Amino acid sequence: MVEKTMQKPDVVSFPGESAAYREARDRLLEAEIALRRQTEAVAEQRRALPPGGVVPQDYLFHEGADGRPVRFSELFGDKSVLLLYSFMYGPAMERPCPSCSSILDALDGQVPHVMQMAALAVVAQSPIERILAFAGPRGWRRLRLVSAAGTSYQRDYKGEDAGGSQWPILNVFRRAGGEIRHVWSTELAFAPRDPGQDPRHVDFIWPLWGLLDVSPEGRGDFHPRLEYA
Repeated sequence: MVEKTMQKPDVVSFPGESAAYREARDRLLEAEIALRRQTEAVAEQRRALPPGGVVPQDYLFHEGADGRPVRFSELFGDKSVLLLYSFMYGPAMERPCPSCSSILDALDGQVPHVMQMAALAVVAQSPIERILAFAGPRGWRRLRLVSAAGTSYQRDYKGEDAGGSQWPILNVFRRAGGEIRHVWSTELAFAPRDPGQDPRHVDFIWPLWGLLDVSPEGRGDFHPRLEYA
């Protein structure tokens, strides 16, 4: 086995920077390269997972202004992979989760790109008319939105706990050989974390944090809101 070695980055400089800045920045760049390698290694490990469990039923969801029924299996369309995001908007919630809404604000514009490779849909436990009443003014035009009301999907796939609380979870499914299996979920939401640490389980699909993480102040104690004055 050939061990990878860390190559020294090419020299880069910007106007007015000090030698101290460049030295510190080069050390940081080495850490960023190591992180990139780790990210690729984790992605490879994820792709190498054995088949997950068979989906227990073809859940009957509802979508559209007419509330038409749509089966879970139909969400795949002509794709073999389905990315299904659980949106925190349960029937007992007065308004949707601001953080989920921030994620979906960004994902709406990415739908045409994602759909080249995989199907993408968003499921919530509220009735479909309630979901659409929020989505319209929000400007979501491309996301496929479905209601899981009356089904056990959210409970089965960790978008809802036993007490009815909602969770922001992304689940991945694959259809092959006449059956649909679960592939992967953002289980980092339920993993132990250090004090004061966010779970970061869905951060990789959430552009907001990637941008703030490169700012000098970082994330701070900021949390997105549904509306800004």
